[in-house]
Amino acid sequence: MLRFTTDTLAVIMGGGAGTRLYPLTKLRAKPAVPLAGYYRLIDIPISNCINSGINRIFVLTQFNTVSLHRHVVRTYQFDTFSGGYVRILAAEQTPSSQAWYQGTADALRKQLFQLQVPEARNIVILAGDHLYRMDYSQFVQFHESHEADIAIAAKPVGAELAPEMGILKADSDGFVTELVEKPAPDALDSVASLAGDKPYLASMGIYVFGTSTLVKLLRDETGSDFAKHIIPAAIEKGLRVVVYPFDGYWEDIGTIRAFYEVNLALASPNPPFDFFAPEWPIYTHARYLSGSRVIDSSIRRVVLAPGCRIDNASVADSVIGLRSIVNPGAHLHRVVMMGADYYETLAQIEEDKHLGLPPFGVGEGSVIENAILDKNVRVGKNVVIRNHDWSPDEETETYVVRDGLVVVPKGAVIPNNTVI
Repeated sequence: MLRFTTDTLAVIMGGGAGTRLYPLTKLRAKPAVPLAGYYRLIDIPISNCINSGINRIFVLTQFNTVSLHRHVVRTYQFDTFSGGYVRILAAEQTPSSQAWYQGTADALRKQLFQLQVPEARNIVILAGDHLYRMDYSQFVQFHESHEADIAIAAKPVGAELAPEMGILKADSDGFVTELVEKPAPDALDSVASLAGDKPYLASMGIYVFGTSTLVKLLRDETGSDFAKHIIPAAIEKGLRVVVYPFDGYWEDIGTIRAFYEVNLALASPNPPFDFFAPEWPIYTHARYLSGSRVIDSSIRRVVLAPGCRIDNASVADSVIGLRSIVNPGAHLHRVVMMGADYYETLAQIEEDKHLGLPPFGVGEGSVIENAILDKNVRVGKNVVIRNHDWSPDEETETYVVRDGLVVVPKGAVIPNNTVI
C-alpha cells in the first residue's frame, strides 16, 4: 500500500511557449504534448510524485493551457481522506503583479502564498517535459541527510553534451561550488567534477529546497530563473547546495528531433524506458476504448495504442496513437502518429466527402516515412511524405519541417496525391 508524506510538496513547471517543439505546441502547452501514443508529458512527473509518496502537487501553467488543464483535472482526483490533490496555479493578474511569469523562479515567487502549505518542510521543483523515473522520496532523504539548503539532481555527461547544459562544479563532498550555464568547449576542463568519460555533472532542472530557504531566497533575490539567478546567488551566499547524482534514463524532450527519437526508441525491442513496469506505473486519463483491430497487416516494432484500426497496411518502427486509422495499401515507417481525439460518425464522414475532405487517418496507398502526424490529421490517398534530413526548416499551410522532420500539425489536411 502506497503511503503519502505530508512533509514534502511538489511543484511542476508547466513551461512557456515551447517554441522548440513547435508546431506540436501551436495549440497546446508543452506538458500536454502526447507521448508514446497514450500518455502526455505531464503524466511523467505527476506519476513519479505519486509513486514517491508525494500527493500534494501544484502545476504552474501559463501558455496554451486549456488541454493541459482539462487533462490534469480529469485524470488526477484523490479521495477525500488522503488529503492529496493536483492543483493548477495559472498565471494571473493580481493587485501586486500585472505581469506573466517571467521565468521559473518568478513563477514560484508570484505563487508563494499558495505554496506555503502547513507541514511542508521541503519543496520539490520539477519540469513538465522530461522522461525518466525517479523516487523523489530518496531525493528528499538525500537532501536532508546532507543537511543541505538545496539539492540539485544531476546526470553525468560527456564532453559532447556538456556545452548544451548547465554544468555543476562540485567539491569532493558533492557540494556545489559553481553553476556554469552552457560552458564553452574550451572551458570544460575547469568544470569537470568526476573521472572517466562522463566527468561533467549536468543539472536536470530538478531541485529540492527547504521551504524556508526557498521563501527567503525568492524574497531576497530579484532574478527570474533558478539556474541563471537563484542557484548562483545561493552558492555566492554560502548556502549548502548539494548534488544528487542520477545515472538512470533521463531525456529532456525539448526539441522536435528529441521528441521524435524518444518516441521511436519506445518501439525498439529493448526500450530505454519501460512503460510496463508494474512497480512504478505511469498514470494517465482512463479511456474506454476497444482493443485495436489489425487486419491482414504487417506490424513490426510498433507501439500501438487502443482504439486503432489498421487494415491491409504495413507499419514498422513507429508509434501509433489512440484511435488511429490506417487504410489499405498504406506504408508507415519511422512515424509518430498521435491519432485522433474522437471517431467520426458515418454522417460526418459523408459530409467530409461532400466537402472534398479525406477522413481522419492515413488514406489508401499513402507512403509516410520519418514524420510526425499530430492529432486529427487527414492524410488523403496516395500521399507521399519522405525523409527531409537535409532540408532547411520551413512552414507551409499544411506541414512544417523542423530538425529535418516533416510535422503535420493538429487538424491539418493533406489532399490526395500530395508529395512532400
